[in-house]
Amino acid sequence: MAETISPMEIDDADRSPKPNKGKNVVIVSSDGKATPWVEKYRPQSLADVAAHRDIVDTIDRLTNENRLPHLLLYGPPGTGKTSTILAVARKLYGAQFHNMILELNASDDRGIDVVRQQIQDFASTQSFSFGGKSSVKLVLLDEADAMTKDAQFALRRVIEKYTRNTRFSLICNHVNKIIPALQSRCTRFRFAPLDASHVRERLKHVIESEGLDVAESGLAALVRLSNGDMRKALNILQSTHMASPHITEEAVYLCTGNPMPKDIEQICYWLLNESFTTSFNRISEIKTRKGLALVDIVREVTMFIFRIKMPSDVRVHLINDLADIEYRLSFGCNDKLQLGSLIASFTRARSSMVAAA
Repeated sequence: MAETISPMEIDDADRSPKPNKGKNVVIVSSDGKATPWVEKYRPQSLADVAAHRDIVDTIDRLTNENRLPHLLLYGPPGTGKTSTILAVARKLYGAQFHNMILELNASDDRGIDVVRQQIQDFASTQSFSFGGKSSVKLVLLDEADAMTKDAQFALRRVIEKYTRNTRFSLICNHVNKIIPALQSRCTRFRFAPLDASHVRERLKHVIESEGLDVAESGLAALVRLSNGDMRKALNILQSTHMASPHITEEAVYLCTGNPMPKDIEQICYWLLNESFTTSFNRISEIKTRKGLALVDIVREVTMFIFRIKMPSDVRVHLINDLADIEYRLSFGCNDKLQLGSLIASFTRARSSMVAAA
């Protein structure tokens, strides 16, 4: 007969501190259902954070010496900002993790009233740690650049007033949206997009853990499409796995809807060699057949232009024209007109190259 476990035992088991060493930490949801891989493979300790070792080691040293300052972590999404600060909190507080931090996200109301009441109430209460040294509490403000200016000014005073027993950690994508008064009170760390080698290493760990069938070309496509965003890479991997048992380059591109490199090469060949009418008809046909968005084609063609040989002044004008087309497409302009503009830009570039030759 199967052994039964009481809810109390499950609760105690969940709350007990677990050793989190190495990269084999996997979160399994309590209800037995599969969790998204983004959460399942989220780093649980500072040793698990894939990149930014200089930042992680600095924060780790400050934590060990009990000299943690107020932090401002900024950079693009999916680069490990939230994971890093949550790993610091787990290291600092262990089993008392949930009692010692106040976590507010962009989805929460974080106006001036919340700063004056909820945050101030949490920061003003003294924390007791029986039998050990007293530890500071942590207020974690994720997506801090979404806070109103009034709330940020109110927060400035709260940080100043309760700095003795509370540390504040602000996380944002755009540091210029944080008022200078808050920036000056925090130690700033910039999380750059992840290096391709770190993304590849972490993806290999996930592929081995899940027992996936991934071709080398498929892995290269995942790294290329992620653009240094680990969250995006894992989401694409999981989506492709659900759609196709064998993950190849073609499967990855089909799943994301991005144009394949060979299609971009073909489109560039038409733009650089065919007449206006032929190019227009063929690009329109491949767009319809493969369901490609013109804005994706423009972005990929722009990157392709950097790799081919042409006079520098022609390249400058062409890149400028493509930037204008992408800007107009972002405002919802007509696709056919912008496709005509794209072909016209290349026709002008060809004329300039012939004149230069």
